[in-house]
Amino acid sequence: MKTLIWIAKIVASVIFLQTLYFKFTGAEESVYIFSTLGIEPYGRIGSGIAELIATILILIPRTTLLGALIGLGVITGALLSHFFVLGIEVQNDGGTLFILAIITFLCCAFLVFQNKNKIPDLLKLKF
Repeated sequence: MKTLIWIAKIVASVIFLQTLYFKFTGAEESVYIFSTLGIEPYGRIGSGIAELIATILILIPRTTLLGALIGLGVITGALLSHFFVLGIEVQNDGGTLFILAIITFLCCAFLVFQNKNKIPDLLKLKF
């Protein structure tokens, strides 16, 4: 099971990190997506920062639950954007971004499920 957990961590992290390049460099595809959503550039940069934080937290065993929850939040927003605004296929990508979002969602959901026993500890955190 530990191997499967690490595979989920790595897959989610690699997908999040791969998209950061496009978000932080202002790549045409990212600008198009966030312009279509009406939240360019702040939504693009903000979601990139949230994904970076989620990735770091996912990879640290003690904070995996928090990272996966943040990742679920970000990727749920991406999926809702695909469902209601962008469509499955964005700029003739054959649905690649949508498929990556589904994979990331499943990995983060799996990580939350695997760490569900840590939820009471997370609720005790004081910020």
